[in-house]
Amino acid sequence: MTTAVSFEKVSRHFGAVRAVDAVDLDIRPGEFFAMLGPSGSGKTTCLRLIAGFEQPTAGSISIFGERAEGVPPYRRNVNTVFQDYALFPHLNVLDNVAYGLMVKGVGRTERAKQAEDALKLVQLPGYGARRPSQLSGGQRQRVALARALVNKPRVLLLDEPLGALDLKLRENMQEELKLLQRALGITFVFVTHDQGEALSMADRVAVFNDGRIMQIGTPQDIYERPQTRFVADFVGSSNVLSPDFVARYSGKRRWASLRPEKIRLAEKAGQGVAGTVRARSFLGATNRFTVDAEGTRLHVITPAGQPVPEDGADVSLVWLPADLHLMDEPA
Repeated sequence: MTTAVSFEKVSRHFGAVRAVDAVDLDIRPGEFFAMLGPSGSGKTTCLRLIAGFEQPTAGSISIFGERAEGVPPYRRNVNTVFQDYALFPHLNVLDNVAYGLMVKGVGRTERAKQAEDALKLVQLPGYGARRPSQLSGGQRQRVALARALVNKPRVLLLDEPLGALDLKLRENMQEELKLLQRALGITFVFVTHDQGEALSMADRVAVFNDGRIMQIGTPQDIYERPQTRFVADFVGSSNVLSPDFVARYSGKRRWASLRPEKIRLAEKAGQGVAGTVRARSFLGATNRFTVDAEGTRLHVITPAGQPVPEDGADVSLVWLPADLHLMDEPA
């Protein structure tokens, strides 16, 4: 089966810095694929390697079966949407969207028609005469998206495109991007440091750290079955439990993750793990509190409306054995 994007032992070094270090990766046609990780983890460099803005120090890259090393960006069937929109302030919206078509030599009438169609696709019909300065942040992001889509790329690259938007607008755009991707059926490769974005939008997620991929899987796999302490802690802020603590409750001396929402207060004193509440906070739909228990700090999340113990209260915590996920990382 042909892959949309394939990395084989790809590295990109900047002097002594290994920004990308021997990465293997296959992205499927029509997939919404997220590259997730903290700043400096290598995810953006991987996106730039796909776009052709960077060339690999070692390894090979193919896009729909064609080798990409040395191929300039304009000859790759990909387009990029940037966080800062990168719109031309002196051009109106229609000319911004049509710019790539103009570079390709498409006639004025035809490129205007295609640009209008692209604006309709992102729900901005009739906005062609406006300048970027007359648009909101969300509207400018839609224009940037239309400009990329009008060229009909087989792969659309999105470099933290929602990072400059406020929370409510970002959530709305997440839903719209996913619906748009499904309607178009093209491959989206989305770079983000926001684990909520990656989990809510992607078909699969690659978690990056120090230039390498720590784990690839569906959002549910990444969240429920992290393979390393880094993945468990970065994706959803799990409780990462030491081998000594885990051995007391599972009989196996392994690192483990336990999601805060999987823990509940015991109905009777003396059950489960005894601890003391150190902090609590109200988060709207949920309550979060922190418990010091047997030398380990546990974070607990419960639905709003359930009783929340006071600071300093002694509590007992319980969870199902199946919710204690033993990780591959050696003890």
